[in-house]
Amino acid sequence: MNSWVQDAIARIAADFQRSADTHLIPLPLPTFARHGIDLYLKDESTHPTGSLKHRLARSLFLYALCNGWLHEGTTVVEASSGSTAVSEAYFARLLGLPFIAVMPRSTSAEKIAQIAFYGGRTHFVEHAGEVYAAAQQLADETGGHYMDQFTYAERATDWRGNNNITQSMFEQMAHERCPVPAWIVVGAGTGGTSATIGRYLRYQRHATQLCVADPEGSVFAAYHAQRDTLLTAPGSRIEGIGRPRVEPSFIPTLVERMEVVSNLESVAAMHALTGLLGRKVGPSTGTNFVAMLRLANEMRAQQTPGSVLSLLCDAGERYEKTYHDAAWVKAQFGDTTPARHHLATLLG
Repeated sequence: MNSWVQDAIARIAADFQRSADTHLIPLPLPTFARHGIDLYLKDESTHPTGSLKHRLARSLFLYALCNGWLHEGTTVVEASSGSTAVSEAYFARLLGLPFIAVMPRSTSAEKIAQIAFYGGRTHFVEHAGEVYAAAQQLADETGGHYMDQFTYAERATDWRGNNNITQSMFEQMAHERCPVPAWIVVGAGTGGTSATIGRYLRYQRHATQLCVADPEGSVFAAYHAQRDTLLTAPGSRIEGIGRPRVEPSFIPTLVERMEVVSNLESVAAMHALTGLLGRKVGPSTGTNFVAMLRLANEMRAQQTPGSVLSLLCDAGERYEKTYHDAAWVKAQFGDTTPARHHLATLLG
C-alpha cells in the first residue's frame, strides 16, 4: 500500500474519531404509549454533512481505497439525488481529491450549494434515470473513479458490527421499555441501509422485522413483490429515497414488508413531525413516519406492545424552498389537506 493511500485511510479514521454517535429521539405520542407502543427516530441529521448518507460516503471511500481504486489526484464521480453527493464531496475534500456530482436538475438548491461549499462540481441531467451513464462517462473522460453507490452500498459497510448503524441503534435502545424493536422502518435509495440492517438483525438473531417505506413512483415495492430485476417505474419525487430502476444494492429477501407512501402523505407527515419535534425535517423522514404510524396502529389494534424505530434522515433546512414551501408543494403535488386529515387519524 503506498503512502498516499495509507494517509488517506488514516485521515478518514481520524475524522470518524472526531464524530460522536447520532442521537436516539423518543417521539412524544401518548396515545400509543398508553398501549405500550413506543416510537423512536435515530437522528442522522447530526452528522458533519447533515444526513444519513455521511455513513455511506465514509464506507464507500474506505471501500474504494482498500480496493485500490483511488489514488492521489483521482477525480471522484458520483450519481446522486443530493445527500450522498454532499457527503462524498466532504470526504473528497478531506483527501484532496476533485469531485463531480451527477444529479437531476430538480435537486434542491441547498444541496447544490453544499456540494460547492466542499469544493465539488455538479453535472446536471434532466431525468433521474440518466445519472448512471452520465457519471460513468465523466469518470472515463477524466480518468477518474465512478463511486457507484447504487452497486456498492450493500457491500461497503460491515453488516456484522463495527459500529454500523444497526449496532448503534440496539446499544442506544438497551435501556428503553421495549429494547428490541418490533419493527425497524427505513426508506431505500440504494438499498444499502436496509441491507445492513436486515443482515445485522439475522446475524444477531433478533426478532425485529424490517419494513421499507417506499415513496410513490419508486420501483422497489413492485420488485419486492415480483422479483423481476427488469422492472422500471417513473421514479420518486421524494428526494433521497425510491428509484426508477431496480438497484443492485437493494436485497428484497432481507425485507419483511414494504409500505408504499404517497407524495402527499410524505409531505403531510414531514410537517407533522416538524411540529412534534420543534424543528424541520426532510421529506424522506416524513415517508418513514407514515409507515411507522401504520405499523403502530396495527400493533395497537392487535394489543401488541413494542417499539418501532426509524431514521430522521436529514434536516428540513435543505428543503426550505421546496417541500417546506406551501406554494411549491401545492404546485408540485396538490392540496395536502386530505393527507393531513388522514394522518391525524393515524396519530389517534
